[in-house]
Amino acid sequence: MNLDRRFVNSAGSLSCAAMMGYALYAERVLGFEPCPLCMFQRVGVVILGAVFLMAALHNPRDVAGARIYAALLALAAAFPLYVAGRHVYIQSLPLGSVPSCGASFDYMMDVFPLMTVVQKVLTGAGECQKIDWSLLGLSMPAWVFISVFAIAVVGVWSNARSSQ
Repeated sequence: MNLDRRFVNSAGSLSCAAMMGYALYAERVLGFEPCPLCMFQRVGVVILGAVFLMAALHNPRDVAGARIYAALLALAAAFPLYVAGRHVYIQSLPLGSVPSCGASFDYMMDVFPLMTVVQKVLTGAGECQKIDWSLLGLSMPAWVFISVFAIAVVGVWSNARSSQ
């Protein structure tokens, strides 16, 4: 099946928007409080969706332009994949092996420089180990990892191939 790049890029952007929509639904309607790693995953998904949207709107006709978008998609997907993978790892650790909850994300953003906040968040804390939601035995960060990986592979493949 030969899918049009613009269609694939639009679908990737809509997929990212749907992921964000469900994240906001889970927060606002279901009452799940996102931990700092969840917030970073959201940022990564939004960035990936923005790259997909740029690729769909620009829709380069030449192979070189499309391959640049393939590289940008791979780069944009690396961040949420890393954060979601780290989150799944933290959730898999035995209870009590992760430091207890620290300062809130908002407080850290007010007090610390950005890179210090990023470093502290990526080390994880007790609130990041809690699993509030699961589907088929997988937590939300695991589903984020699977979803981002799948749409990134399709997006990179669609943009990197030589024909439109």
